[in-house]
Amino acid sequence: MFIDLLRKRRSVRSFSEKNVEQEKIDTLIEAMLRSPSSRSLNPWEFVVVRDKQILQDLSTAKPHGAAFVKNASVAVVICAKPERCDVWVEDCSIASIILHLTAADLGLGSCWAQIRKRDYDENSSAESRVAEILGLGAHMTVLSIIAVGYPATESPGHPESALPWDHVSFEQYGQKEQAGGYQ
Repeated sequence: MFIDLLRKRRSVRSFSEKNVEQEKIDTLIEAMLRSPSSRSLNPWEFVVVRDKQILQDLSTAKPHGAAFVKNASVAVVICAKPERCDVWVEDCSIASIILHLTAADLGLGSCWAQIRKRDYDENSSAESRVAEILGLGAHMTVLSIIAVGYPATESPGHPESALPWDHVSFEQYGQKEQAGGYQ
């Protein structure tokens, strides 16, 4: 069941040296291309990176929170052409989670590195740094980098008791009880 996949999925920042097979990369790409998109405008663009030097360069696109990218077998840079759609952020985010879940289903680990609205240094953005590394045109924007690979270690999913059940309301904000059973 799909909920079982969600229960076991974890963000993975430590990858083994085993390369992800091309057939699995092809499946990841197909899954992203099948992602729902508002009005089927598909504003996203995906740059699949396996080159170790480019992965290293991408891992330095911001000072914190991207170092793990250098050890991934593959990374997918989630980009967009914002003029295609006013909800490109949402569409790219949906494609990103489809990528994460497909990776987990294939026995792979993955982790999101936020690029949009992050700094590279005090004078430039992480987005401009990624655009420079990948040769993106000025009409492109970058949401994130998703690192993918075989996990170096296996970690269990988060236990149900760790879920933030207090963030759920029923019928009206703040109403914490539901007829028929709330955790």
